Amino acid sequence: MTAVATAPACGHGRHGRHRRMFLGLLAWLAGIVFFLPVAWMVLTSLHSETDAAANPPAVTAPLGLDGYRSFFGAGGGPSPWPSLINSTTVAVTSTALVLLLALPAAYALSVRPVRGWRDALFFFLSTKMMPVVAGLLPVYVFAGKTGLLDNVWLLVVLHTSMNLPVAVWMTQSFLADVPASIVEAARVDGARLPTVLARVLAPVIAPGLAATALICCVLSWNELLFARVLTSVTAQTAPVFLTGFVTGEGLFLAQLCAASVVISLPVLAAGLAAQDKLVQGLSLGAVK
Repeated sequence: MTAVATAPACGHGRHGRHRRMFLGLLAWLAGIVFFLPVAWMVLTSLHSETDAAANPPAVTAPLGLDGYRSFFGAGGGPSPWPSLINSTTVAVTSTALVLLLALPAAYALSVRPVRGWRDALFFFLSTKMMPVVAGLLPVYVFAGKTGLLDNVWLLVVLHTSMNLPVAVWMTQSFLADVPASIVEAARVDGARLPTVLARVLAPVIAPGLAATALICCVLSWNELLFARVLTSVTAQTAPVFLTGFVTGEGLFLAQLCAASVVISLPVLAAGLAAQDKLVQGLSLGAVK
């Protein structure tokens, strides 16, 4: 009886092990596939323009930092620092405003739901359904008549309005999992709404707020369409500066890849620094 009972168990254990090994191998394969374009971009950025443009690619060509020197203006080209500073200003300021507005809005949609809160939540989501290019012309006309073309603060307002629906949806889902007794206890102790938001709810959903801030910051940093049309020199952002390497004289592939690596580093560094908060925030409320 013992032998008959343990044989299927051993077989099931081997089957489970093989299944886990297969899934692990599949996950590694997917990770490598996603990482290959990034690795190829970094490798190309270390080649000369001639080797980078070779067909087939010269994988074993000598490596150097000429592309990075050119990106930082060593050859007399424009400096990338103003564009990087503009992108940082827009991303950080718009993300701070988004969090400042999203938290009370999410509070009104979850902890203390207002009348018709489901309709309001759907309205927030519906604003993301319209193609961005559909609002480009009205915004351009408005910016031209108000003298806000090539202005960093116009981008701050636009990025805040574009990322606010995403932040409200995420923050509302986090606040919906907060026990109502916490808020009630704070109100019994005499805490007013700003105190409840800043000192009670914000620390409880801190991982969720960190995940929301990171996603909004990445969306703002990568935004190109409005920045390309509404800015020229003064308020030019890093993605717009990146497009300057595609000219009528040709495609400077090594410099373009070097610029892409440098511009991607701040977002990558922020993601690595906040990866634990990001995982906690995105999984907040997933397990009861």
